[in-house]
Amino acid sequence: MSEQTFKDYALSEDLQKALDNLGYEIPTEVQQKVLPEALQRKDLVVKSQTGSGKTAAFGIPLCELVDWNENKPQALVLTPTRELAVQVQEDLTHIGRFKRIKVAAVYGKQPFTVQTAELKQRTHIIVGTPGRVLDHIQRGTITLGRISCLVIDEADEMLNMGFIEQVEAIIRALPEKRVTMLFSATLPKDVEGLSLKYMNNPVPIEIQAAGVTTQDIQHALIEVKDAGKWPLLQAVTVVENPDSCIIFCRTKEQVDQLFVKMAGQSYSCDKIHGGLEQEVRFEVMNAFKRGQFRYLIATDVAARGIDIDNITLVINYDLPMEKESYVHRTGRTGRAGRQGKAITFATPHEGKFLTDIERYIGFAIPVVKAPSREQVALREAAFEAKSQARTQLKESRNERLNVDIMKLYFNGGKKKKLRAVDFVGTIARIEGVTVEDIGIIAIQDNVTYVDILNGKGPLVLETMKTTSVKGKLLKVHKALKK
Repeated sequence: MSEQTFKDYALSEDLQKALDNLGYEIPTEVQQKVLPEALQRKDLVVKSQTGSGKTAAFGIPLCELVDWNENKPQALVLTPTRELAVQVQEDLTHIGRFKRIKVAAVYGKQPFTVQTAELKQRTHIIVGTPGRVLDHIQRGTITLGRISCLVIDEADEMLNMGFIEQVEAIIRALPEKRVTMLFSATLPKDVEGLSLKYMNNPVPIEIQAAGVTTQDIQHALIEVKDAGKWPLLQAVTVVENPDSCIIFCRTKEQVDQLFVKMAGQSYSCDKIHGGLEQEVRFEVMNAFKRGQFRYLIATDVAARGIDIDNITLVINYDLPMEKESYVHRTGRTGRAGRQGKAITFATPHEGKFLTDIERYIGFAIPVVKAPSREQVALREAAFEAKSQARTQLKESRNERLNVDIMKLYFNGGKKKKLRAVDFVGTIARIEGVTVEDIGIIAIQDNVTYVDILNGKGPLVLETMKTTSVKGKLLKVHKALKK
């Protein structure tokens, strides 16, 4: 029996082209089980670990089923954190790139005016955190009448964070005739209750893992007193010498303190926690994904929304107080079928929390000894060599997708009474360019961004420097990253 590929799902040519360019070939287990059901518009309750490929599992059907000609939102995806909302928005945008699907992200700590302006444009899918989505619904800035699909992503974390009332309020505001897909790493009673109350005979899908955590992660526990954590961390990082590592602390103050220590010892590191401005958090995350530094020091705010395939090591510098957090933290490694390692530091007074975690994950975390001086000495040279080595920035799947796409900036928008059809009509008249070469068009008050596909960007850019749009000659240049 031959191995299944994405070509077996009879997806549209535009979606298949995007998947090919993204390097998606063989569907993961969750994708194999979800795609056939979701493409038939069935309600689903999916229990699947983080890192199993579930964003594409719901993203591909959403993008396939969306009607491009419909101006109003047709799907809503709820996520527990801002980081995850942005990650999902980016993933869906890339999957739907050649179908020109417009995906908007709405979340707190960003001005309403910016989001409202974006939502006034053609928007096919909205991704957002419950609080901000509900605010938009109550203000009437999100149109709900055409929404035919709701995705609740990371449902267990959504409920852990106290969003249950907001999620239910959003569900009640949506059209009753819709598809609902719920994804969760675990299925506590509240999550099951949500599915029973608001879903129509949902198909249960469970992706088996070793206990509650993936079998691709090697777990280890080192017993240490509080005063010994910093020297232990230094020893562990030398011996393990990871390419990419997340170190979890319990509070933002502890993150700040550890960052100062590590930066003072010339570690290639940065930090992320809820006390930082949202834009700073995004910048740090993007730099980490690109490989600009090796060690990310974080609170649990970063345990969701980090979709990086090659994190080789997670260190729990502080044992998490919530048993679920252990799963979400360690799930940052061992992703996409790769092997990962999770090392936890536990102090003598944390026995109760450790017992709760082990009962929850279904096995005792193996206790190992701290690295010896001899082990550290043996690995010191390799550690120093990697620390001194020039950083090799990582190419993302999305960069491969964007090779043939150029985003153009025009200095005219709504205030000059310009519409998407004006840009399409003008650009499609250029010799050698067709409507299929024009991607997403985002029109703002004073500027417009247009994606030009299929390597036609340089041709369109040069031609539009001397070509009017609706009688107006606009300044045009290659857009900066937006």
